[in-house]
Amino acid sequence: MKIPLSILVLAAIAVLLPAAMPGTALAQNPSGAGTQAALEPPASAAAKSPESTAPDVPHAPQKPTLADLSWLAGHWQGAWGPRSAQQVWTAAKGGVMMGTFQLEENDKTLVLEIFTVVEGSDGIKIHLRHFTPSLVAWEKPGPIVLELASVDSKSIVFENRVDGQPKRTTFTRVDPDTYTVRSELAPEKGDAQVTEITYHRLKETPAAKSKH
Repeated sequence: MKIPLSILVLAAIAVLLPAAMPGTALAQNPSGAGTQAALEPPASAAAKSPESTAPDVPHAPQKPTLADLSWLAGHWQGAWGPRSAQQVWTAAKGGVMMGTFQLEENDKTLVLEIFTVVEGSDGIKIHLRHFTPSLVAWEKPGPIVLELASVDSKSIVFENRVDGQPKRTTFTRVDPDTYTVRSELAPEKGDAQVTEITYHRLKETPAAKSKH
């Protein structure tokens, strides 16, 4: 049975707490020399006051980077009905995060997925492609590309500006070891489809100590 592509586009990717740097205004309490200055400050005091001379220029928000996705690195397990889904992410290196996806049912692999999250001068994008177990590509023209659309402290949204397969993918971080992936598809014909899967981090087990 061929699995609909709409169900299989599960590439994870989430941006973690992009820092904002609010602008700050300098503050200084003027001090007078003697009673005369305290009661009747000179007219030039206002001109010398930092509040009147230093404009409050807000800092621009920091641009999201792959460092904001560092929490994704590791091995994750999810489920869609009777099917088991696994994602494995590497740490960012050379401007790229790599990932793999495997969907399995009844001890049989149904589909594989390879994806990259690339940071470039035009922003962050996900490139993904599905394969059979023998690595025959499903998407013949080329990989699917989604661009970063928005990000906040809890979620990151990627959108497909070429077609609706998927139209939008949202990653929501529930806690350090849990996140959900919501994929929205807008096919040319038929109703829109939505898939949501929760992933849990698989804990690494320490290697068994060799016996001497």
